[in-house]
Amino acid sequence: MAVITHKISDHIFGIAIDRPEARNAVNGAVALAMEAAIDEFESNDAAWVAILHGNGTNFSAGADLKEIAAGNAASLRTERGGFAGIATRARTKPIIAAVHGSALAGGCEIALSCDMIVATKSAKFGLPEVKRSLVAAAGGLFRLPRVLPRNIANEVILTGDPISAERAHSWGMVNVVCDDSELDETARILAARIAQNAPLAVRESLRITRQAHSQPDEFLFELSSAALAGLALTNDFQEGPRAFIEKRPPKWTGT
Repeated sequence: MAVITHKISDHIFGIAIDRPEARNAVNGAVALAMEAAIDEFESNDAAWVAILHGNGTNFSAGADLKEIAAGNAASLRTERGGFAGIATRARTKPIIAAVHGSALAGGCEIALSCDMIVATKSAKFGLPEVKRSLVAAAGGLFRLPRVLPRNIANEVILTGDPISAERAHSWGMVNVVCDDSELDETARILAARIAQNAPLAVRESLRITRQAHSQPDEFLFELSSAALAGLALTNDFQEGPRAFIEKRPPKWTGT
């Protein structure tokens, strides 16, 4: 197996990179399977949030250098998803990266492609490409400075040295740090906090916040107003206030 998927519970979908013998390094099979897993997640109306993790002792070591050396670098990308089938993938639903062990090079870029990160205390993140006269070409060079202060991001990128999960958490890159034994449960708790909300509102909010650093305020105000107007036509828009008035948990349908 390259990537496996499973339904966890209560609208939470699971995706796992499954090449533990290769530290979950990305080869062509992983890239294609990741794209298929995201397709499955996006098309499943009952799946509202996903958790992405790596089987074995590491999240992902990045690109499989054996594949690159063999001239198969292009196979590590998909047409819609880019590197690992996720780096440039257009998505509507949130994905949480659950990181343990190493998330280095392309592995770090996979985590940065997600919308939130939960990590164990022993986890580390890094872009060591400069140590091999390479460039982190799957988004790390601009996504990392978006989640870390400029000088900290420059340190990681230009030295090639990793940082700990706790340091990444202190700067806001990681949402939650936990003990190794608590990673799955911690990620599920965060996912459940998202899944208890109206799924269409979550997706619209995510769509807009992803553009917060690239679009002017005037455009974002218009986008927000249009999103609210669209939600006003849905059943869940009626259910939210009704549940509040009736003092009961809302029953979201995603319609």
